[in-house]
Amino acid sequence: MSKLNTHYLGLELSSPVIAGSSNFTSAVSSIVEAEAAGAGAVVLKSLFEEQILSQASSLSDKSSYPEADDYLAWYTRNNTIDNYLDLISDARKSVKIPVIASINCFSGEGWTDFAEKVQSAGANALELNVFYLPVDMHQTGTQAEKMYYSLVSDLKKRLSIPISVKISSRFTNLLNVAYQMYNHGAAGLVLFNRFYEPDFDINTMKITAAPVLSNPIEKRYVLRWVGMVSALNIEMAISASTGVYSAEDAIKYLLAGADSVQVCSALYKKGFSVIKEINNGILNWMIEKEYSSIRQFRGLLNYRNVENPSLFERTQFMKHYSSYI
Repeated sequence: MSKLNTHYLGLELSSPVIAGSSNFTSAVSSIVEAEAAGAGAVVLKSLFEEQILSQASSLSDKSSYPEADDYLAWYTRNNTIDNYLDLISDARKSVKIPVIASINCFSGEGWTDFAEKVQSAGANALELNVFYLPVDMHQTGTQAEKMYYSLVSDLKKRLSIPISVKISSRFTNLLNVAYQMYNHGAAGLVLFNRFYEPDFDINTMKITAAPVLSNPIEKRYVLRWVGMVSALNIEMAISASTGVYSAEDAIKYLLAGADSVQVCSALYKKGFSVIKEINNGILNWMIEKEYSSIRQFRGLLNYRNVENPSLFERTQFMKHYSSYI
């Protein structure tokens, strides 16, 4: 057994480094390459609900009969789904590491049926990347959150494979959200998902997309919550997915209590070689610190285990900046 062996969602991983959902996990050949580089698991490129809907809409002729539009929507949706199910099945036959399917959706309609097909195709787990953006000023946060919990509950009733939920940090009480996700059947959380963010082009006077790739400095927004969620008295697996570019980044997340880390932006910048670099760096650090397994140090610096947990709670800079005065 390797020193890097760990568990995530009840699955045994040969490494805590997971190839996250991206173009690098959209073909069997690249998934094989990820395994060869040392990835402990792969999360397949997400199947987007809005992608399916817009694809069907673009094929529709406004002058056509409603029946034809319905058929186009049905055919496009099912053709896309069939390709995705084939990817799951073929990947499972080609690699030994766990294959985690991913759905990126903004509603709960129609996805429970598809999730059953994902399970039948052989996925080891399902990562649900869902974000609902409230735009109704009369809707409360509690009402908005119910959509997440209902979706997880519906899926849990129909699936035997574990479900992880890739969530946003934009909740009023993230610890309660984690607790509720657990109560409704989620086996794990991925902290955090990234969104399309608008930017303004002041020359063309148009709305454009902000940069989408993460960078290592963004860990500071995530370490706090990995450290606090991992300290909750619940059996909730955690995968950290923001700003992982080096072994040091991965080790910090593991010390905070993550079971695994997901590399995505780093793949776009460095390719699969970054996985091998991170694994080797973790191993060298473990040898230096005389750790024989990840279990020995995972969560060592989380909210429950540090001597002064108030450091996780501090949100103001007064004490920090006072040293410069």
